[in-house]
Amino acid sequence: MKVLIADKFESFGIDEMKKMGCEVTSNPELKDAALTAALKELKPAVLIVRSTKVNSEMIGATDTLKVILRAGSGVNTIDVKAATAKGVKVANCPGLNSTAVAELTMGLMLALDRRIPDNVTELRSGSWNKKEYGKARGLKGRTLGVLGMGQIGRLVARRALAFEMSILYHDVIAAEEFDRMLNVKRVSLDELLKKADIVTLHVPALPETKNMMNEQRIGLMQKHAFLINTCRGDVVDEPALIKALKEKKIAAAAADVYAAEPANAKDTYTGALRDLPNFYGTHHIGASTDEAQTAVAWETVRIVREFKNGGKVLNAVN
Repeated sequence: MKVLIADKFESFGIDEMKKMGCEVTSNPELKDAALTAALKELKPAVLIVRSTKVNSEMIGATDTLKVILRAGSGVNTIDVKAATAKGVKVANCPGLNSTAVAELTMGLMLALDRRIPDNVTELRSGSWNKKEYGKARGLKGRTLGVLGMGQIGRLVARRALAFEMSILYHDVIAAEEFDRMLNVKRVSLDELLKKADIVTLHVPALPETKNMMNEQRIGLMQKHAFLINTCRGDVVDEPALIKALKEKKIAAAAADVYAAEPANAKDTYTGALRDLPNFYGTHHIGASTDEAQTAVAWETVRIVREFKNGGKVLNAVN
């Protein structure tokens, strides 16, 4: 069985697939037209990607393709509708990088409160500014608003509780284990935005979540509040966020994901957010810890093995 990997992938995972008899081609540089051409030439049964986008042209490039496997949790970079129409299964590795994303969220929260990146930058320039950077509210006793109480949202909430924060959360499904806790309350979205000192976003990429945080909703937040996005870039209306930050409608924001991201792992980011002093950004690295990537690689191998041995596609979303 032929497998094409069009992204970075752990070498032990490639070795495991070869051991089970797969003919594996790995080229993390394959993108756009190059990926379409590779699919036509190599005719794989399985395509494995991480952040690489898979469009309808790629899906239609060969009749041999049976499975598109995202070595990660989401499938928003894959044209699932086109895959379904072609009879191609789309699968993913849900939940295995949740802890990594939750940890980054807490890191951004602390960075915003203590202005850690600015501290480091100024110290490296030789400037000592204790008077300025000695100002911080601290996390203890503050209210965290968790928008989306799925696996990642719950992991963030548990860590925030350890920091002695209070939790307001909004989700279409109640998190019953948290509803029994004294410092946790399920509320409407408007109430969460109005009362939270920090709002953190953990919702999936769906039509109804696109630009969920628009100008009107950002306008409900308190002026001293922080907004953190480590889920999907298009959940936040970036022009509205930029306007709110410039006009100091909210104090600051941080993100690991963006509406438009560079196509390559090493590239130039030209988004307007980069120039704002009250915005901290990371490089879509939420899932990129050794622990998370090892777990995802093993799950990817398991899915390939099950498909090769019996034709079953684990974690299929279509």
